Amino acid sequence: MTIQLFLNKKAHHQKISVITCYDYPSAKLVANTDIDCVLIGDSVAMTVHGFESTIHAHLDMMCLHTQAVARGIGKQFIVTDMPFLSHRKDTQTTVEHALKLLHSGANAIKIEGADEFTCGQIQHLVESGVPVMGHIGLQPQSILAYGGYKVQGRQPEQAKRLINQALRLQQIGCFAIVLECIPALLAGEISKQLQIPTIGIGAGAATDGQVLVWHDLLALQKEMTPKFIKIYCETGQQITEAVQAYHQEVVSGVFPGQEHSFE
Repeated sequence: MTIQLFLNKKAHHQKISVITCYDYPSAKLVANTDIDCVLIGDSVAMTVHGFESTIHAHLDMMCLHTQAVARGIGKQFIVTDMPFLSHRKDTQTTVEHALKLLHSGANAIKIEGADEFTCGQIQHLVESGVPVMGHIGLQPQSILAYGGYKVQGRQPEQAKRLINQALRLQQIGCFAIVLECIPALLAGEISKQLQIPTIGIGAGAATDGQVLVWHDLLALQKEMTPKFIKIYCETGQQITEAVQAYHQEVVSGVFPGQEHSFE
């Protein structure tokens, strides 16, 4: 998977599949699938480290998980989130942070937001040769400002602003844009107006691709259950049952058996 293939898939109306991935064993499993792209999302702060929001992700955390995924992944394209405030300082610092993520194994970075300052940073990165995926709609890094996880773009003025943001991100060189938690019709309209692909999460079926969180689609945790999640396997329950079975066999003396022992 390359940036050009993202564009080719858009041009040929082929959907793009994206899944979050945070560690080596998960990457090894994804490598055996036809998934197009993995996202080392700052959601790792919540799913792996147990924090309440993504703002607790930091650059060293993102680099560590990117390195682990890169060692296990196959043909999939790797995108890593720029963590909270990591692009909000000066341009030189932003470049240094992006370079550190690329050196950790990312093929591209993702940056939330489309305000004037952020667009300036994105444009400089793109002109410097860094592939950037945009992200508009619900921006989890801004959850404190939002006051909660809320659908964005329901009001006409909000919808117009999101359309303009998407067009602006395309203009400054983003190769794709994540649309999170926006009405399906609006996501479809944005996708029609763009030449670059849109990746939806809670944005309906009309986007050019979809992304889901690894722990959500495998039901590894159920603390948060947004409407847009689909569980494909009750892995969490299966793991719990397996660990409980192991416990029972240990305390009852069934495990280890003779077949698990050396003479």
